[in-house]
Amino acid sequence: MITIRILEGADWQAVREIYIQGIATGEATLETSAPDWEIWDQAHVTELRFVAIAENGGIAGWTALTPVSGRCVYAGVAEVSVYVGSDFRGQKVGDLLLKHLIQESEKNGYWTLQAGIFPENLASIRLHEKNGFRIIGYRENIGKMNGIWRNVNLLERRSKVSGVD
Repeated sequence: MITIRILEGADWQAVREIYIQGIATGEATLETSAPDWEIWDQAHVTELRFVAIAENGGIAGWTALTPVSGRCVYAGVAEVSVYVGSDFRGQKVGDLLLKHLIQESEKNGYWTLQAGIFPENLASIRLHEKNGFRIIGYRENIGKMNGIWRNVNLLERRSKVSGVD
């Protein structure tokens, strides 16, 4: 049984560890290290970041939104992050988190969610597609990881609830 709640500052060590696990896969992000709490906190939408709590009380995964721009015309557009702890992968934790994030983002007026996912990360692509995202293109050689250029698929989900008027 997994429950979802707002991510709080006290969760940061567990959230950071899950982020580091994702970084270690080489398939989750171009980042090479997890930032300090203050930097991460400032970059993510406060009311739209959540943790999945396992039966034992531990954090199984997290999700959050990052605004894509500071311009007011993009106020309803954000980038999605979803990370699941290595002990919980394949148990639908990511699906629960993403569904919750989508629902809450629409309540908060977001009309477009986007995700940048490595083409090799098929599990993440399938997760996002299952939840209404579609590949709209790719960014070729967008960044280097360990000296190697990486491509990123760009996925987008348009709300049928928010921003449709």
